[in-house]
This record gives sequence, C-alpha cells and structure tokens, in this order.
Amino acid sequence: KFAADCIGAPAKQAVAALAPGEVLLLENTRFHKEETENDPAFAAALAALGDVYVNDAFSAAHRAHASTEGIARLLPSCAGRLMQAELSALEKALGEPERPVVAVVGGAKVSTKLDLLGNLVGKVDHLVIGGGMANTFLAAQGVDVGKSLCEHDMADTAREILEKAAEAKCEIILPVDIVVAREFKENAAHEVVPVSDCPADAMILDAGPETVALIKTALNGAKTVVMNGPLGVFEMKPFEAATFAMLDEIARLTNAGQLVSVAGGGDTVAAINASNHGADFSYISTAGGAFLEWMEGKVLPGVAALGG
Repeated sequence: KFAADCIGAPAKQAVAALAPGEVLLLENTRFHKEETENDPAFAAALAALGDVYVNDAFSAAHRAHASTEGIARLLPSCAGRLMQAELSALEKALGEPERPVVAVVGGAKVSTKLDLLGNLVGKVDHLVIGGGMANTFLAAQGVDVGKSLCEHDMADTAREILEKAAEAKCEIILPVDIVVAREFKENAAHEVVPVSDCPADAMILDAGPETVALIKTALNGAKTVVMNGPLGVFEMKPFEAATFAMLDEIARLTNAGQLVSVAGGGDTVAAINASNHGADFSYISTAGGAFLEWMEGKVLPGVAALGG
C-alpha cells in the first residue's frame, strides 16, 4: 500500500486501514523541509504512525534528520538486518580488526580526505595512498610531478600526515614507479618511469608494476584490508592496470580465507565491479558519505540514536 503523505491524515488513515501482513510505503519525507531540519514536531508526527522504529538505511546514518535520528529517540528502536550487516563488517575492518591492517585510500584530492587520513594513520599498520592524492604527497617530498593533478598548497598538511604516521609506526606506501602520459585520454601513449623521473610535460595516471609489487607484499602479510579509492584513472585503459592488479590480489587472498576485505565509496565500488570482483570481497558497503564518515572516526547520528 502507498500513502500520499508521510504524516497527517493521509498517513494515519492508511495505517489504520492496514490488514495483518500488509506493508505501507509512505511518501518521501524529504518533501517536508522539517525532515532535514530534524524538527521535533515532524519527528513526533512520524513516530505517531507506529510502535517500533527500525532503521535499515546505513547510507543515511551520517545525517541527523527527523526520520533517521529524531524518531529513534521517540520509539523503541533497532537496526535492520542490512544496517546490522554493515556495522558488523565495519567493526571487523577498523573497530576491532585482525592485524596487520592495510588501508587503501585513493581519489583526486587530499583536501577531501584529510579527516580520513588523519584517523587511519593511528589505526592501521600500512596505508596505501593512490590516485591524485599520491601526487600531492610526492610533491610534498620534493618529487617533480610534472603536469599531474596535485594540490601543491596542501604540501605542509601532507608532511604533517607523514610525520603523524611515522609516530604511529604506520607505513605509508606511495608510488615508487609511475605510468605517465602527455594526454588525458584512453589508450594515450604512455611509459613507466621511476617516480623521480616524471617528465615536466607529462602527467601521472597510474602506479607502476614495482608499486603494485610493494602493495601485494603488504596485502600478503595482512589479515584485514579496507579500501576507499582507486590507484589510478581506472576508467581509461590502460590506466586501470595497478588498481585491477591490486583487486585481483585482494580477491585471491579473500577467497583463500587469508584476508577480511571491506570496501566502500562510489569510485571504489565502480572499480571493483569493472574488475569483476563484486563477489570476491568480504563486504562492499552500499553507503557513500556514511562509509567515509565512519572511516574518519566520526559518530554517525543515525547509529548513535539507536543506542539511546
């Protein structure tokens, strides 16, 4: 059954008309601005429609909205099975993981994952940094990255993260060899060079085979891996090579029962699916922002409210 509104008379009438075993879908709560404001009166109007609140939307758990946080404080509340599975998997990955732990973090910009990197260096044994983010760390160490995507203004921050990692005895794995091209397009002419030899007119589009070998060594010595981001521009051939080789190894170790593997984030899931390893990870998170905030060590309002 469907109700034309999520509160008020239409919703109440639809609930009252339900027969045993029937399910009612309410209209989108986002049609009310009070939803995102976590308005107490709106939360109370939602709570008036039921006896128990079950939250099965981990992907929205990082938002303190009326339907995710407010209502949970007004009714007996619990997590649904999907939420439970997600939280259990994440707890295994970073909460109380089997060690050693490897984290793989990729993406374009350091500035978008500062909190994530700062949290991980204190929790994992090896941190693999890939994508455009790696260029910023390389440049911070005096490496010329040519025309590569790089946040040169984040150099001081990158050095601080490296220092924090050293203090925490977390090994940072950065590219030691790179795949460079002069054009940003599929099948562009490319070459593999040592990281210190990036041509001034070229850009780094992937990690090289020696870097992949270092990552594989770390993975083979690990018990847990958590992944958020690719190593290169995996959407364009042949610059998917490092990401796919790493995913092949994670899949092999996971299927052999040697590794607990958890991954999340849009680009990460896309890379896993493109490499045909969707069924080879211990857990792939369906959440974007909530997964990232959990990895950052932040309290998720939608989860915290269930324990209240």
